[in-house]
Amino acid sequence: MGKFRLHEMSWPEAKEYFSKNDTAILPVGSTEQHGLHNPLGTDHLIAKALAEETARRTGILCLPVVPFGVSSHHRQFWGTIHVRPKILKEYIRDICLSLKAYGVRKLLLVNGHGGNTAALVELARELREKEEFFIVVFQWWPLTGKLLPELFSREERGHAGAEETSLNLYLHPQLVNMEKAVDETSNWIIPIPEGFNLPLDT
Repeated sequence: MGKFRLHEMSWPEAKEYFSKNDTAILPVGSTEQHGLHNPLGTDHLIAKALAEETARRTGILCLPVVPFGVSSHHRQFWGTIHVRPKILKEYIRDICLSLKAYGVRKLLLVNGHGGNTAALVELARELREKEEFFIVVFQWWPLTGKLLPELFSREERGHAGAEETSLNLYLHPQLVNMEKAVDETSNWIIPIPEGFNLPLDT
């Protein structure tokens, strides 16, 4: 199979891909606390893994992960890097417009962090209306609750909970320290009804 990661290609290889394809994948996450046992990079590491596996299976080009996101609510924890919503939105906009210059019109945006959702969905609507650039924002956590409801309770599906930790243990077991995990319930859960956010005025 050929290369599917943009950063591993030479510019002629990138030119060849873009000359034949109008679709790309962009993983976005955050760098913030995920309990005592999970790495700070949990959100962007999961997004990157899902995006790259999708690219591997489909042949669609995957861009490098955007590792920082909207994390103001975690700034009291050391190592958390916060980006203002408007800055994240404009940063992703510039990425999209760069892709558009190469002929890309469709982007699967794999978002690993709920704090990014509002900015990304707003950007998707704007680019669809003003640039005819179509973005689908995909988030994994609503789908796991629907497809595999028997695996985790609602409480276990919270931030840095059993569900998210299990993904880390599968994808990056060397980064999880289960000796420091505690049996607690998340204080808040943000309900998001769908795994896909489409930039449509519905």
